[in-house]
Amino acid sequence: MVNICFYFQVHQPFRMKNYTVFDIGKKVDYFDEQKNREIANKVAQKCYLPTNALMLELINKHQGKFKISYSISGVALEQFALYCPEVLESFKKLADTGYVEFIAETYYHSLSYLFSKDEFDSQIKLQEEALQKYLGVAKPTTFRNTELIFNNELARHVENLGYKVILAEGADHILAGRTPNFVYRPKTCETIKLLTKNYKLSDDIAFRFSDKNWAEYPLTADKFCNWSNQVNGNGDVINLFMDYETFGEHQWEDTGIFEFLKHLPEQILANPDNGFMTPSEVGQNYPVREELDIHSFISWADMERDLTAWLGNEIQDSSIQKLYEIEAEIKQSGDSQLLTDWRRLTTSDHFYYMCTKFFADGDVHKYFSPYESPYDSFIAFMNILSDVRKRLYDKTA
Repeated sequence: MVNICFYFQVHQPFRMKNYTVFDIGKKVDYFDEQKNREIANKVAQKCYLPTNALMLELINKHQGKFKISYSISGVALEQFALYCPEVLESFKKLADTGYVEFIAETYYHSLSYLFSKDEFDSQIKLQEEALQKYLGVAKPTTFRNTELIFNNELARHVENLGYKVILAEGADHILAGRTPNFVYRPKTCETIKLLTKNYKLSDDIAFRFSDKNWAEYPLTADKFCNWSNQVNGNGDVINLFMDYETFGEHQWEDTGIFEFLKHLPEQILANPDNGFMTPSEVGQNYPVREELDIHSFISWADMERDLTAWLGNEIQDSSIQKLYEIEAEIKQSGDSQLLTDWRRLTTSDHFYYMCTKFFADGDVHKYFSPYESPYDSFIAFMNILSDVRKRLYDKTA
């Protein structure tokens, strides 16, 4: 018997303009609406609309035995409403089936827990409100932090907010020989259950699917099902966590990724003992196997599975520290637009674009970045932050 827990991250940041020092004090349109609109519509056509249609078809075909879950950042929901409302409608149809779980996260897909727990809590509440506003979804019971950033302390904080389940990366160094296919409890927590990503099987789909040099290429639904069945006897659930843009955007349609997804549920469900569960169902149906002690922060990014994708160099550290330095003053100003602009700058992508790593990880950062170099991103960010500061001090002077 094996149960598959599919979780997908859906996120699009508000990308900054190439804001120069000469714009400070003159322009407050910090974000590149044209680029954001173009990317939102491109990814909608390649990924969100066709994949949502297929997911709805699979749920109906398998009469609720196929289940999935999503976390959708608030800034992604905003952009869908602005640029491609048909995407919101397609997610609403999925929500209406009753077989899709929507998961809480920070509205701005931020690193706020690391710098301001008050802001972290506020962004979670904003996200809950956005899910209700755009999709009619009630308060979630499962939480995932931005990019699966996690440690014991964060889990305890989220437990105190009332969440029942939390997601994390199944990094080898924290599992220490244990399997990611059981339910765990974070050290210091009392009730919350921890689901860890099976990164090998997740990455077989998300990263290796179209790699013709991969020994297992091509990956078929039948082959993947056979691998999944091997978990029998050594696990209760296979947690397949990945970016939703895997389907159609990272793995293009001509790779066969949609055909793979189309046939996977029938292969898994061919065994009547197999099934699909949402994270909250996993938490309800399976006991905690043991406690995991994750003292240092982990994430699902880069080879290190730590924070260095966002906080690994001087320009990243400097820019984010200066951003949070003015949090209290921004909130005390009572200027809602200023607060919105500041919060859009908290989005983790801005610091991801400033990464200066080399080799494979560096290539991934370059793939996602709209800037020529990490330093271009840093310069635009700091110029915008300078203008935000000027607006703040002009208002309070």
